[in-house]
Amino acid sequence: MIIKNADVVLKEGVKRLDIRVENGVIAELAQHIAGEGIDCTGLTVLPGLIDMHVHLREPGFEKKEDIASGSAAAVKGGFTQVCCMPNTRPVADNKVVVSYIVHRAKEVNLCKVHPIGAITEGQKGENLAAIGAMKAAGAVALSEDGKSVVNTNLMANAMLYAADFGLKCLCHCEDASLVDGGVVNEGYYSTLTGLKGSIRAAEDIVIAREILLAESLSLPVHICHVSTYSGVQLIREAKARGVQVTAETCPHYFTLTDEVIAGFDTNTKVNPPIREERDRLAVIEGLKDGTLDCIVTDHAPHHEDDKNVEYALAAFGISGLETSFALSYTQLVRGGALTLGQLADRMSAAPAAILNLRGGAIEAGAPADLTVVDLNEKWTIDPAQFVSKGKNTPFAGRQVYGRVKYTLVDGDIRYREASK
Repeated sequence: MIIKNADVVLKEGVKRLDIRVENGVIAELAQHIAGEGIDCTGLTVLPGLIDMHVHLREPGFEKKEDIASGSAAAVKGGFTQVCCMPNTRPVADNKVVVSYIVHRAKEVNLCKVHPIGAITEGQKGENLAAIGAMKAAGAVALSEDGKSVVNTNLMANAMLYAADFGLKCLCHCEDASLVDGGVVNEGYYSTLTGLKGSIRAAEDIVIAREILLAESLSLPVHICHVSTYSGVQLIREAKARGVQVTAETCPHYFTLTDEVIAGFDTNTKVNPPIREERDRLAVIEGLKDGTLDCIVTDHAPHHEDDKNVEYALAAFGISGLETSFALSYTQLVRGGALTLGQLADRMSAAPAAILNLRGGAIEAGAPADLTVVDLNEKWTIDPAQFVSKGKNTPFAGRQVYGRVKYTLVDGDIRYREASK
């Protein structure tokens, strides 16, 4: 396969090149490669996008999503690799469930799916899960996902054991006792709506704990979905001290503020909650200066029954795989905060580096995981067009730029935009 006349996003910048793919890898990059191919004039080729924080819901919650529908949403959104969280039923805390996810993803054969194992058995926070067995079965990281490990000694042991197997702990930072049933950011709009608020400190206290553990143990740690200005600053200061901390955020934290909860739309209910303008700007600055290493979706698809209830009872989460690139490109690149190369780093190279995955760059010998986009195409987000089972998005009707045209995984076209 030859991709012709594309604007290719390389580590050193964007160049007009042809790309020849052989046996699933990039064989050649040159200004002109003889032969027939896909004409990508006017299109841009990025390293295959990598999302290191998604929920595919299988096994156990296939009503919300399954590996097939989630993988289809991933490739439609330009993602060639995704890492799925362990809060399935049964929990992915053992080699059997991890192996099931690996084998089911190979049957589906759309994007590469990497399971993340639970830190503790059943995510109960009592005993460490079988870390070595999960690593052998294909787990690429560990996480307690939607909760924090309350016992600090247990968390320290988890980081130690994870490091023995070359894994990192991906930490959802939330002091549940401080959240105390809060469902939105505590501030003006929580007061206006009467919805119970959650203060920033509930997130920041656990961010600080994980940083201090990493510093004390001289081990790496990864902070999930950062939403607060103070959390960004904690991570920035830790990095300046040489702490091995990496961090992620999501499009909803740099595109929205808690003003959106005023309409009581349960699609705005996420955990951690959408914060204020000060936080939104700090998250963008964190992405700009590298404090926040990568952008993830925290793709959390839900059945409409989980969202079509009063706000306090609704499930947390946004279905994000099909909108992440366009929202990020529109807000960050067109908005002037990042270059296209920096966005490619935050959405591909950085996740690959953090989890030691093959991919993240367009270069000879690399896997031919490629995302082909039209950066100039303007379109309107319509959840009715999602291939994910989850239609839960606060971005319905929002106009964005950047449409995925092709997604290639190991040189095979796994997604091609349908002709209009």
